[in-house]
Amino acid sequence: MAERVHPHDPPPPAPALDESFSDSSETALKPATTYSEKPVPQPGTYVIHVPKDQVYRVPPPENARRYKDLAGRGSRRSPCCLCLCWFLALTAIFLVLVAAAAGIFYLVVKPESPKYSVNAIAIRGLNLSTVTSSSSILTVSPELDVTVRADNPNDKIGIHYQKDSSVEIYYTDVKLCNGALPAFYQPSNNVTVFQTALKGSRIELSSRVKSSLVEAQTRGNVPLELKIRAPVKIKVGSVKTWTITVKVDCDLTVDKLTAEAKIISNECDYGVDLW
Repeated sequence: MAERVHPHDPPPPAPALDESFSDSSETALKPATTYSEKPVPQPGTYVIHVPKDQVYRVPPPENARRYKDLAGRGSRRSPCCLCLCWFLALTAIFLVLVAAAAGIFYLVVKPESPKYSVNAIAIRGLNLSTVTSSSSILTVSPELDVTVRADNPNDKIGIHYQKDSSVEIYYTDVKLCNGALPAFYQPSNNVTVFQTALKGSRIELSSRVKSSLVEAQTRGNVPLELKIRAPVKIKVGSVKTWTITVKVDCDLTVDKLTAEAKIISNECDYGVDLW
């Protein structure tokens, strides 16, 4: 016999809340919004999810123009910078070409430095035998004839000696006389010996210099210094260079200050001024 199921009574209705209580407690019952809650988009808008690594920062509108100027300044070079780069590049190319030309010239021509020496010297006007210790200053007018030997050992180079050269003789720091070389052309593989006359006018020798000269002549060892400055042009084939200056400094030692003076030692240094 089947059981009879009796229906349950419906639950009693909930007591009605007072309207004033409902209004005042609605805010209290509403859950508080947390910082993690996502904002609700406005109607008519779309929400696009972009990966974090593709988010680009955009400057605020008030700094947009300044950002554009700075970005453009870094991306383009100024005309001065471009001119400087071109100048440095052309200078580097020019230096490379000059170095290559100099290397080719050296290999083809094989230049050698000319050699100079003093073969003879005759001295007049420096008679110190009558000098007394009582005189304080001695005035002299020396004259020297100097014979110079110039050796050009090059096979393909000639030397044009120009005018306006100078030859000077010194004792310590006192210039005794001066003169000039003759202008001439010296071909390749040539040795030229020439004589030049040097003169000094009313050269004052102090008591110290005078005593030193007398003592050196007594010992038979008088040091002199010869300085030659000669403008020359180098000729290679049919091509001549610009004018350069040959500098020759010779340290001489003679036994006496007379026309029969003999050279005891002779050492010359050679150099050039290209400009």
